[in-house]
Amino acid sequence: MTITKFKAAIIGSGNIGTDLMIKILRHGRNIEMGAMVGIDVKSDGLARAARMGVATTHEGVDGLARLPVFDQIDIIFDATSAGAHVKNDAFLRNLKPGIRLIDLTPAAIGPYCIPVINGQAHLEALNVNMVTCGGQATIPMVAAVSRVAKVHYGEIVASIASKSAGAGTRANIDEFTETTSKAIEVVGGAAKGKAIIVLNPAEPPLMMRDTVYTLSEFADEAAIAASVERMAADVQAYVPGYRLKQAVQFDRIEAGGPIRIPGVGARMHGLKTSIFLEVEGAAHYLPSYAGNLDIMTSAALRTAESMAERVLERVAAYA
Repeated sequence: MTITKFKAAIIGSGNIGTDLMIKILRHGRNIEMGAMVGIDVKSDGLARAARMGVATTHEGVDGLARLPVFDQIDIIFDATSAGAHVKNDAFLRNLKPGIRLIDLTPAAIGPYCIPVINGQAHLEALNVNMVTCGGQATIPMVAAVSRVAKVHYGEIVASIASKSAGAGTRANIDEFTETTSKAIEVVGGAAKGKAIIVLNPAEPPLMMRDTVYTLSEFADEAAIAASVERMAADVQAYVPGYRLKQAVQFDRIEAGGPIRIPGVGARMHGLKTSIFLEVEGAAHYLPSYAGNLDIMTSAALRTAESMAERVLERVAAYA
C-alpha cells in the first residue's frame, strides 16, 4: 500500500490542541487527523473533533492505545503539560518505539526545534520540543542578531492575552521561563538567555506582543536590521500574522558607561538591539488576539509536515 499521508493524534483537547486540529483538517498536506485525545469528557475540543469525524477518547493515552486507529498513527502531537508529556512519551514509546512525538509543552525531552532556524536538522528525531509560544516568536530574532554579531545576552518578554492561556499553559509557567531561557542560548546563540511571560487580563483581549533585547558585540547596525527583517519574512512563510511592529532600535553602550546584567557581568558594554513584534492569530479556534496559539501550532505543523515529507520522499525513492 502506498503511503500518501501520515495519520496524527493530538493529546490535549484544550486551546492549543483544538487549534492544531483545525489547522490539520484545513491545511494538512502530508498530515491528516487520526485521533483527538483528552481527559475531560465535556471538553469543547473533543466535542468539535467528534463533529468533524475525528476519533476521540477522554481516557488519555490509555484510551488512545485502545482506539482502532492507533495502529495507523504515525505522529503524535502532545499539547498537555510538561509533566504529563514525560509520562506520555514513556507510555507511547513502550507501545510503539518508532513513534514520532512533537512536544508542544516545555518538557524538552527531545531537541529544541524552531523550524526557521534548525527544523531541517531534526527531521529524523523521534521526539522534538517546540519550546514555547514565546520562544517560537522571539528566538528567531535572537538568532538573526547572532548571525551578524556575537550575542552576550538575550532577553525576551512575551505578553499574551489571559483568555488565550488555557489550563496547560498556566500549569507550565515555570517550565516556560526555564525552557525558553535555555533555548535562547542553544538555538538563538546567546551566551546567556532570559525569558519572561505576561498573561495580560485586559479587556478586550490584547494581541500577542513580544519584545526582544540583545546585547552583542559592536557590529554593523544596518546588517543586523537586514538580518532581522529577513528572519521575520521567513517566519511569516508559515505564520502570516507575524510582523515587526516598528524599526529595529539600537543603543551603543560604551566601555566608559557599562551596565550590569545579573548573572552575566557587572561591566557589560556593546550594542543593545531592541526588536518589537506582534503575532496576529489566524483565528482557527480562538479569535485573532491569540497569536500565541497560532505561532505554536503553525510551527508544530510545519515540523510534522517536513518530517512526513522526508519519509515520503525516501519511500518514493525506493518504489
